[in-house]
Amino acid sequence: MDSGGEFKYSCKTASETLEWIHAIVNFLKPYRFFLDAHVVNFFKERLWVAVDREWMDCLRKEPVDDLLRIPSGVIQDHWPASLKEFVLTLRSLSLPREQADLQKVFPGLQVASLNNVLSQGMNHKKKHEIEALSAVISSIASRVGANTIVDVGSGQGYLAQVLSFEYQLSVIAIDASSHHGRITDARAEQIKKHYTAKLRRSQLESRGLSTPKTVTCRVLSSDTLKALSNSLLQKDDEKPNNNGVNIDEKPLEGSVGNELTSSLYVNGKPLLVLAGLHACGDLSVTMLRTFIECTDVRAVVSIGCCYNLLSEGIVEADTQCGFPMSKGVKSAGLLLKKNARDLACQSAERWRGLGEAAGLHNFELHAFRAAFQMVLFQHYPEIIIKSPSIGRQGKALRRRHHRRTLVSGADIAESLSQKNCENETSWPAISCTESADAEEGSTCNDAASIYEDSSHCISRNCDTNLTDRYSMFVNFCRSGLHRLGLHNSQDINFSGLWKQAEPFAELIGPYWTLRAALGPVLETLLLLDRLLFLQESSNMVEAVILPIFDPVLSPRNVALIAKKL
Repeated sequence: MDSGGEFKYSCKTASETLEWIHAIVNFLKPYRFFLDAHVVNFFKERLWVAVDREWMDCLRKEPVDDLLRIPSGVIQDHWPASLKEFVLTLRSLSLPREQADLQKVFPGLQVASLNNVLSQGMNHKKKHEIEALSAVISSIASRVGANTIVDVGSGQGYLAQVLSFEYQLSVIAIDASSHHGRITDARAEQIKKHYTAKLRRSQLESRGLSTPKTVTCRVLSSDTLKALSNSLLQKDDEKPNNNGVNIDEKPLEGSVGNELTSSLYVNGKPLLVLAGLHACGDLSVTMLRTFIECTDVRAVVSIGCCYNLLSEGIVEADTQCGFPMSKGVKSAGLLLKKNARDLACQSAERWRGLGEAAGLHNFELHAFRAAFQMVLFQHYPEIIIKSPSIGRQGKALRRRHHRRTLVSGADIAESLSQKNCENETSWPAISCTESADAEEGSTCNDAASIYEDSSHCISRNCDTNLTDRYSMFVNFCRSGLHRLGLHNSQDINFSGLWKQAEPFAELIGPYWTLRAALGPVLETLLLLDRLLFLQESSNMVEAVILPIFDPVLSPRNVALIAKKL
């Protein structure tokens, strides 16, 4: 077996980055059928027919573990030459994801282990991310002479609080949710009490403690973010008991930003660093544009997610969308569309560690969901057209099913015990995104829309080794119909539909893993587009792409770090 080809691309300069992008774009052209597909339509649209038949004939006989390694670039010697070339080329075009040696990249950097007070409420994944990212941000802030951090998309304030209390930085925490702002404020006050008592015992009471300044605002443009950062720093004399600022969860008028860009300097030195941990969709893009447009922002540290929620527009030079950002990608004429951007959220590391039992179970769910799509298509076509949104329920549904499976299936429990049970993406969904830090826009075309009521039917049968697949399919369908408010299923010929689908069910695993193998390359393209945007914007900007988290714990582990020279 082989684990990938030689890495031969670089992105140190704009020309190198553009060369890499063109290589990806050219490679993807023959595989547009993978990018545009949605696996819920596997049976209805006979998606496997578009794939090289020699590949499918080979992979349908492969052990599940070998299939799960395909997204990681692992091939087998007996595979067709064209299949091996496909997998190895994908590997060579993808960004390396192994966590960087942060001490080597940032000499003198010390990653602090968070105490129980600061880490309260964090799961293992979040604690790992906050420890690494806060150290990197502190190092960057020191290098550019800044002492104020704007935490964009701050959530419950974990990052902001660590930067405030552990690294003594001034922090503005911006989030669209007023609920998150209240949680951040309350949590910060509790932490402050702990640190105040600690300072008192150390006879250092004279040293001031600052808490993050929370702001509720929906950031929709770089003008909004510029205006917000500037105005808050100008109003730093607010009463200490009124830490939170609520701007009615509406965007500020863009014109305000042009009036307030003059007072962010102390002794001639700039003060701002923008930071975002898994800032959702276009929010990461807005941070990068703000960094370029606002002279007072001296550095940015951005880790994106939710590529499926990016805006994507007509490729014109003056278009400002989430993708493409750079002139180079716009000139290439490539649009990904939602299914491909969703695919960019796949985690090769998670698939590789899934294990045979969980992998089989996962493919079984894909088969049931794709067969259920035929039920909807034949009997309830209006439901497919309407595609009603179910919001964020996908996260809870996958977590609930995961926990039930751990209880009911000893083999599956063993295969998943090495994974982080608090992270929902340890159980890939049919149209999964990096949902651990994402807002999900699920529809009835997603497995999540029928997971809640059907998951117990599936997990309850784990100890029968999934022998009665037809009865499980019927349970899945009835639960799904109930979930959609459709209760009259007596006239549906479940047996006939399952007989149409079952002969091809074994092809779902090969198809899904081949398609998932494109995920790392698509994410690489999205990240290189952002990097190239920065490289095109100014010769006085130094920008790098760096994997700063363990990719198994945190699949969206690549930070885009830039500073002005």
